[in-house]
Amino acid sequence: MQQASLSTSDIPLRQIRAMYDDATIRVYQAYSDPIADAALAAGTFVSSPFKMERMTWIKPSFLWMMYRAGWGFKDAGQRRILAIDISREGFAWALEHGCLSHAEGDADAPAEVNKDLFAVRIQWDPERDLHLHKLAHRSIQIGLSKEAVELYVTQWIRAISDVTPLAHEIHALVQAGRVDEARARLPLERVFHHEWASASPRNQT
Repeated sequence: MQQASLSTSDIPLRQIRAMYDDATIRVYQAYSDPIADAALAAGTFVSSPFKMERMTWIKPSFLWMMYRAGWGFKDAGQRRILAIDISREGFAWALEHGCLSHAEGDADAPAEVNKDLFAVRIQWDPERDLHLHKLAHRSIQIGLSKEAVELYVTQWIRAISDVTPLAHEIHALVQAGRVDEARARLPLERVFHHEWASASPRNQT
């Protein structure tokens, strides 16, 4: 269970890396105990306590999730790290129906679109290493709202597991200076190829 070994200098600025198989792709979210417990019991997110009307962000990068949630120690609202296996068809739908959360490019880039017209937001943030330091390349975050949240909760999710103990184990190894052991415990994330990645998503250069 180790991330694919690549020199960071060999990784494109924007590249989707994830744990996946022929049917599903894994994304991560961090939630409070009530939301996590309800989701694990039901096999999907339950409203309430999950709020269907809010945008929810899914992240294929384990280490970016660790950065965002502070290994599950940041606050009570992010103390439980969930691994959600969703259908590859659902993931593709999200990519194909999204727009960039922030415009990128130069002065000749297309005008920014009206984000309110889209149910999915795409954001590229700096990837993180085991010490949660920024790397040169980016990791994708996908924000789901409106019909995308409905599809996510009712159709895309295949399995939910609690990986908080794994997060705490890896964090403890890093703190102890046992970085190689920590790296060996990371989920195996490989390059995820999708035609969207080589095309131009809305308002991306």
